[in-house]
Amino acid sequence: MHSRWPAILVLAALAFAGCNRNARLPQYELSGATMGTTFNVKLVAPPESLSREVLGKEIAATLDSLEQLTSTYIDDSELSHFNASRSTDWVNVSADLCTVTEQALEISRSTSGAFDITVGPLVNLWGFGPEGTATEPPAQQQIDDALTRVGYERLQTRCTVPAMRKEPHDVYLDLSGWAKGYAVDQLAELLNRHSLSDYLVEIGGELRVRGHNAEGLGWAVAIEKPLYGERSPQKILRLTDVGVATSGDYRNYFEYKGERYSHTIDARNGRPVSHALAAVTVIAESTAFADAMATALLVMGPISGPDMAEKLGIAGIFLVRGQAGFEELTTTLFDRMGLR
Repeated sequence: MHSRWPAILVLAALAFAGCNRNARLPQYELSGATMGTTFNVKLVAPPESLSREVLGKEIAATLDSLEQLTSTYIDDSELSHFNASRSTDWVNVSADLCTVTEQALEISRSTSGAFDITVGPLVNLWGFGPEGTATEPPAQQQIDDALTRVGYERLQTRCTVPAMRKEPHDVYLDLSGWAKGYAVDQLAELLNRHSLSDYLVEIGGELRVRGHNAEGLGWAVAIEKPLYGERSPQKILRLTDVGVATSGDYRNYFEYKGERYSHTIDARNGRPVSHALAAVTVIAESTAFADAMATALLVMGPISGPDMAEKLGIAGIFLVRGQAGFEELTTTLFDRMGLR
């Protein structure tokens, strides 16, 4: 979800209070609110020449600009303006919006719509978008009506102009499955421009790491058990120089007559996922790619998801519900990275 609130840096974070007195190197942290969730940036031994105040303002400005670009919760965001347009002709947009949309569309094409940024009408219908929450599932006719506005083939981009168009006019884009990961990547690029080589950037659970932590080791990244109502690690990975994203059915949902309905919607049938695959974690160079691909693989389920990940050469781990607990399925590339 996106928030109507701009990114606000916590004052204590701006003071760069040390996080671990026992660490061999000083580690400093900035954190705050963005995109309806939180962000966290950890820096290991930044140079004294770095202006911490300037970096904090740059992080806030970057996050604010991305919300203004991609949020469906902000009425005057560029994406909201495009969604509100009744034109089926080419609409001039910024290069940034066109690029982000085209990159997300590539995931839609490669996954045959398991990840689909036109899923917005269904997200709203099921109560997981800016139009408010739902207390019971919609009628099938409502789902069928929403599906007439859904399908990544209904959207075109022409980024050399740049411009986008949609058919019908009420196609509604939802970039929430891409935007958090993209924001992580943009913050990482900002840190790179400041010549920072050891950091962790996290937004709403999607993250990117570079270099090492304060102990001189790879960053410890926990993969959660996909349990309702509690948080505990399934696995701890030591990672560096990668992006990581997880998609699951166990955090954002509503219950009706004893059945849970997840916020992850399959745009191909208009309904929340309901199979045994509970969570997917993807490790990739780009956090935006990992973010979108984790969603797609979760939608595909416990058989097609791992098969597609192998076909595309993706490093991923799948947690499947079973009678004896959670079964871990990993891809060949994940195993080659020595992460088992």
